[in-house]
Amino acid sequence: MDLRQMEYLVALADEQQFTRAAAVCSVSQSGLSAAIRSLEDELGTTLFARTTRRVEPTDAGLALLPFARAMLAQATAGRDAVVRATNELSGALRVGAEQCLGIVDVPSLLERFRRRYPLVDIHFTQAGSHDLVAQVRDGELDVAFVATTDHLTRVSSTELGRWPVVLLCPPEHPLAASTRVDWTDLRDLDFIDFQESWAVRSLNEASCAAQGVGRRVRCTVNDVHTLLDLIHRGLGVALVPQHVAAKPQAAGLVSVQLPQSSTPQWVVSAITGSPVAASAPLLLEILDAELRRTVVEPDPRQLQPSA
Repeated sequence: MDLRQMEYLVALADEQQFTRAAAVCSVSQSGLSAAIRSLEDELGTTLFARTTRRVEPTDAGLALLPFARAMLAQATAGRDAVVRATNELSGALRVGAEQCLGIVDVPSLLERFRRRYPLVDIHFTQAGSHDLVAQVRDGELDVAFVATTDHLTRVSSTELGRWPVVLLCPPEHPLAASTRVDWTDLRDLDFIDFQESWAVRSLNEASCAAQGVGRRVRCTVNDVHTLLDLIHRGLGVALVPQHVAAKPQAAGLVSVQLPQSSTPQWVVSAITGSPVAASAPLLLEILDAELRRTVVEPDPRQLQPSA
């Protein structure tokens, strides 16, 4: 059994079709089929049950599959070890992040990484946290910076910081004069919120549901600055992480605290999948050094309601 056969075995088990598996492995369909047949001949058993519609692993194929994945993971780890030993890091680094995380300045982080490891080909994706978690879990991203604590059981997660959630409203809104609002004050208000792929949307929904607050989300956005613009124009209020209320684009809006005992916490984490690309830990090392130099904490002045 060689590494190439293990790669083809895993791809065929995952895709359950020769054409797609061959495309994943960048090999011809006939080449992949021949390699699988050769492996079956070598082991003296059928590894896949073939039908006109799909290809499924047999019991023997399922028994071999974890060993095949382990061989591929070890080969990847070996290549990464050689790269680290030679100090000539290359290859690709696939990074994702949600917009305006506050805790980490992702563009600046990528710039520092590029200067240190210029041979690495960086690919960056901006999306909602739930989508990013799925992409890391599925091996489409090496590292992502997300704002959710949900569905992280199959990834490695390191918390970077957290912010309280506040109510953000225009100055003419009846709640703008309050120092702190009760959850009951939020009933039947018109809300502006992010799309469901954004973790803050899920956090808001869960928090309001837990307090028995029904919400009307009148405007759904996919951009922080658009959300702030809509609040400025009086189209609704929003529940946002406290650092969003401190953005220059939020000047003139009023930040009001939620009940202290039940204020939701917006948690930012760095997540990686398995196996880990050689460059991912190095990116996180740069971030860790930066966070140690500049500890990111909520500004106490911003926790007070605006006048």
